[in-house]
Amino acid sequence: MADDSTSAFQAGQTGLIVRVPEAEPAVGRWRERFDPSARAGVPAHVTVLFPFLDESRMDASARSALAELLGSHQSFDLRFERCGRLPHVLHLVPEPDTHVRRLTEVIADRWPEAPPYGGRFTEIVPHLTIAQGQEGPVLEEIEADIAGSLPLTSHVSSVELIAYDGTKWQERASFALGQ
Repeated sequence: MADDSTSAFQAGQTGLIVRVPEAEPAVGRWRERFDPSARAGVPAHVTVLFPFLDESRMDASARSALAELLGSHQSFDLRFERCGRLPHVLHLVPEPDTHVRRLTEVIADRWPEAPPYGGRFTEIVPHLTIAQGQEGPVLEEIEADIAGSLPLTSHVSSVELIAYDGTKWQERASFALGQ
């Protein structure tokens, strides 16, 4: 959910994420300072699909379809051993990222009107954003600080649907992955 500021979020937007609470101690304070989504209430996460359907479209049928689709995929572990960089973004690299990529692909295939990142990027690059819009020296300071907290591992057993209410992102539903 790499947006430049909270003003880029629109009421009714939704996203699908996997929470990574194990990363909060390492990245929480940096995210609060340098990631607008954190300031808007989004926990440490790896995005599965953003933006997803407008919240007005998240009826019982859509939720049921998501539950069925996600329930057919097994839970998995993600390991974070290093930081990576995208243009203007410092992030943790999830390994392996194949499970997240697959979830993104199957959801985008089911709802082609919701391509990953609105179709702005051709490649899916799963990541946990720490900071965006900062210069190299700031990113180097953050990366050096976080290095001592790595590696970390997270077990992913669900995908959360979050929605922006105009002020904050709120969890609307949690969809269990298969065991």
